[in-house]
Amino acid sequence: MKRRKFIKHLGTGSITAGAALSVPPAVHAKEQVRWKMVTAWPKNFPGLGTNANMLAKTINEMSGGRIKVKVYGAKELVPAFEVFDAVSRGTAEMGHAGAYYWKGKSEAVQFFSSVPFGLTAQEMNAWLYYGGGMDLWRELYDPFGLVPAATGNSGVQMAGWFNREINTVDDLKGLKMRIPGLGGEVLQRAGGTPVTIPGGELFTALQSGTIDATEWVGPYNDLAFGFYKVAKYYYYPGWHEPGTTMECMINKKAFNELPKDLQAIVLTACKAANLDLLAEFTARNNQALEALVNKHNVQLRALPDPVLKKLHDLSNEVVLELADKEPMAKKIYESFSQFRKQVIDWEKVSEQAYLRARTL
Repeated sequence: MKRRKFIKHLGTGSITAGAALSVPPAVHAKEQVRWKMVTAWPKNFPGLGTNANMLAKTINEMSGGRIKVKVYGAKELVPAFEVFDAVSRGTAEMGHAGAYYWKGKSEAVQFFSSVPFGLTAQEMNAWLYYGGGMDLWRELYDPFGLVPAATGNSGVQMAGWFNREINTVDDLKGLKMRIPGLGGEVLQRAGGTPVTIPGGELFTALQSGTIDATEWVGPYNDLAFGFYKVAKYYYYPGWHEPGTTMECMINKKAFNELPKDLQAIVLTACKAANLDLLAEFTARNNQALEALVNKHNVQLRALPDPVLKKLHDLSNEVVLELADKEPMAKKIYESFSQFRKQVIDWEKVSEQAYLRARTL
């Protein structure tokens, strides 16, 4: 009897011990990563500013709260044109801007925003994701400790707002215009004076006469800034920015410290934001243009063909000279120009042919 009681007790103890060993350890919540995103745009500005917000929200939600990104508008943490340096040195982990603002770092960065008479939004995405463009962009930014990603595209922009009519190339001479990047260099060769001013200061500059004209983005953003109150003529097409890519730059050290799944989440969220911004601009621009013309009596004008032809010729000169300035610029130019040639041949029998057929 004693032996049976001992065996029974031993069995119960073994089961209890086994059960204790099989209980999984307590799952501790993983430490939350807190990142700052600085932007070149006014806080919550429609399209550009809200795209930065959307990107941060997507990262937060996709990561289940493991990454918390706080967005700062221009001047909240750093000025608009200091975003690159802030992310490079680790003051912020992310930045949202346009690459052509950093041509002082490397002339080649301008290929990753927009090239006059270059690639449209659809073509730009194709080059970046499937034409080798993204690899070249990462190679260019690597020495600065940055990981770049496309996070939006404006589509074809407007040529801008003018306080004088543009009937000939001579009308560009002496024109003080806010126009960044390669477009500004082209304007300078046409006799104008390019000026670089942050978006939040454009209305006052145009109103005060500091500048005679400005380009910004397109009807959706331009209506929000109220340019129709201080400029009479609204010209198209946006020869200087046919498909401008917005960038998200990520501090490389901070990115490499993330586990692989969170790295994938950040980059996938950038792709989602890239798609979203182009869709938003496409949907909103036509509504805003109707309001500008019909409600605010804006004079919508097309740039004359001879003006566009001259700007095209000057653009070719500027881009070719850019390619000779740096070995990296030449490498990127060769990839960009080869892709452009190939995609133009395809567009002739696809997009262009269809758009023409649609208007018959």
